[in-house]
Amino acid sequence: MGERWPEVARTPAPAGGRTRQVSEADLQACVALMRTGSRTFFAASRWLPERVRPSSIALYAFCRVADDLVDAGTCSLDEATQRLSGRLDAIYRGQPEGHVEDRALAVVVQQHGLPRALLDALLDGFAWDAQGRRYDTLEQVHDYGARVAGSVGAMMSWIMGARHPQTLARACELGVAMQLTNIARDVGEDARNGRLYLPRQWLREAGIDPEVWLQQPRCSPALQSVVERLLLEADRLYAQATVGVAMLPRDCRTAILAARLIYADIGHQLRRNGLDPMERRAVVPRARKLALLARAGLQSAWVVPSKRPVPPLRAIVYLVEQCGGSLLKPAHTASSERSVGQRVEWMLELFERLERQKVEQRSRGRVAH
Repeated sequence: MGERWPEVARTPAPAGGRTRQVSEADLQACVALMRTGSRTFFAASRWLPERVRPSSIALYAFCRVADDLVDAGTCSLDEATQRLSGRLDAIYRGQPEGHVEDRALAVVVQQHGLPRALLDALLDGFAWDAQGRRYDTLEQVHDYGARVAGSVGAMMSWIMGARHPQTLARACELGVAMQLTNIARDVGEDARNGRLYLPRQWLREAGIDPEVWLQQPRCSPALQSVVERLLLEADRLYAQATVGVAMLPRDCRTAILAARLIYADIGHQLRRNGLDPMERRAVVPRARKLALLARAGLQSAWVVPSKRPVPPLRAIVYLVEQCGGSLLKPAHTASSERSVGQRVEWMLELFERLERQKVEQRSRGRVAH
């Protein structure tokens, strides 16, 4: 049975335009792109509420096709980036080209007011790939991860309606953590394609000449130490990003926490494989994914936000600022991002706690007499 696109598919067109509606065929095409792309994203997305899931599918479809266009090499990098920029121009005018993913993304832009700067950052990251950019330091790898994955985290948070700067920062950092996991897992595949995303400075510190190693890539204790070092950095960012899950709407928390747990487990699986990314690709077994999905459902009920602002990863600050926010603002209060229904629920819980306190005080008074 196919995915159904809810009312979010019909949105007001920009001034002077006409109402657009994403067809069922367009939605199914986007679903097919997601199913054959990231299995982890597809599995986690099934837990998203209906108000969010179609928009996330449309966003992923456009990102996937844009990546393929830049990476395919069927045209020059300049031509590919200009073509994609032109397609975004048309999308933001409310007059998308005939591609199914463009029509779907236009609905998302109209419905959610998605900041164009986040998509531009994503395209920048794709261009960096096509250019074969070198990454000497961890900070440069962070910069790359912020563009190709942090931007997606921010867009997902925005679509969910969680737009406070601290929430967006944690979403960006979760994206960067996932990208670091991808890099660690794909060292062998990337090397065979002439690409290297591990910090070259780290390789040199471990006694590996990056250029020589790329000519004949192989696993060694020195390489394993660098991979483990990158996984530890990913773990640090996963931990930092997890507090942001509590800042999301309740109905979105399980899906995002599931994606976080499954992606982090790719790193754990790599460790279980002996930290050898050259011979086989670390994959989380289906049974393990189901267990992590169940764990996410339980944990999402008790994750709590940080009481203090968390210093953001430097590489993602500009993304948050492009969304109109400032990470210099104080952390939001417990109710600043709650919906009306959530605020009512919070007030009822408060009244119940106060009533229990009164009952306990009366009981202690009777005991004392």
